[in-house]
Amino acid sequence: MDLLGLSVLALTLGHVFSNAVRTLPAMAADVLQRDLGVTADGLAALTGAFPAAFALAMLPVGVALDRYGVKPTALALLAIAAVGSALGAVAMGPWSMLVAQIVLGIGCSGMLMCPVTYAAKTLPPQRFGLWGGVIQAFGNTGMLLSASPLALLVDHAGWRAGYVACALLAIGAAVAVFAVVRETSAPLQARRGVLDDARDVVGLLLSSAIRGPVVIAFASFAAVLGVRGLWGGPWLMEVKGLARVPAGNVLLFCTAALIAGPALAGVLERRFQRHRAALMVAGHLGAALAIILIVAGGLLGWGVAADAVLLTVFGLLISSQVICFALVRAAMPPERVGRALSAMNISFFGGAAVMQAISGVAAAASGIGAALLVFAAGLILVSLAFPRLPGPR
Repeated sequence: MDLLGLSVLALTLGHVFSNAVRTLPAMAADVLQRDLGVTADGLAALTGAFPAAFALAMLPVGVALDRYGVKPTALALLAIAAVGSALGAVAMGPWSMLVAQIVLGIGCSGMLMCPVTYAAKTLPPQRFGLWGGVIQAFGNTGMLLSASPLALLVDHAGWRAGYVACALLAIGAAVAVFAVVRETSAPLQARRGVLDDARDVVGLLLSSAIRGPVVIAFASFAAVLGVRGLWGGPWLMEVKGLARVPAGNVLLFCTAALIAGPALAGVLERRFQRHRAALMVAGHLGAALAIILIVAGGLLGWGVAADAVLLTVFGLLISSQVICFALVRAAMPPERVGRALSAMNISFFGGAAVMQAISGVAAAASGIGAALLVFAAGLILVSLAFPRLPGPR
């Protein structure tokens, strides 16, 4: 592999960290609720601060990526992320955990955008879709850490040890970025101020140029975070009656699909570029159906094997979300790609914050199955809206 590929993978270590730390609550929900003194919907609200802070931080991150460059932005964010993990490890109640989640959200806000922007600016467009899938696939290996390995760690050392491990991962990623990534100085943007760049990010978020991907992104990552990152563990442990480690083993099937899926989606995007929007819509509708069948299986008494299969199908199909990045990259010139991708990422994580809050209310009212159905409904709505919206096809 050449230096360019190594640089992309070094930057993607931040995305590995981000996936590990934001899906940690799925395997430790019960002990987090007990130690922090919160209910299930209270924990959903606390962890919902992560994507909310993430979405708000994307505005300055988008500006920084184009104005100052990828490497310094990545190093600053990894430092913030390490501090957030340390705060999570010492949190004693809901307010201190809220602060930790906000700091983590800010630190993780550019963990995907840094390698994606670096690839978009240094790779030819015809290779970007494939590398976008590789970035997502490698980054999603972080969810492996928060499945069975985290379940074992929580059982033997407590959930705080999980945050300590994540802090060490962030520090290791920063060392790799510092040592490997080579980047030419970001060009000076004369006659443009930082506020002008920030307004450009907001303008892109609201523009018709990328409206289709922005809208489908609103529910897309929310479903991943909701199913794999928050409610999947409680569903398997509280509804299906599994212990923590067996539940983590089942979630490994979903995690493996979320690792293989983006790479597969990148290959399909490159092979069927004329039909990539249709592939993305079909993938999101299929993922919604998988969630509905999981909940139906709980009512009908299906075994855990059905959950493992459906979680795998969900992970594979929802991975078509990587096509959003290729659509936005195709619509933007290189000098605006960092801001455009960041604008779309605001929708990814802003939607996750909104839908996670709604899922918490649904869980309090009607149980975990209702919380999962919130994400299925969101996927169906944005998928049906996408073909009617302007934007890249």
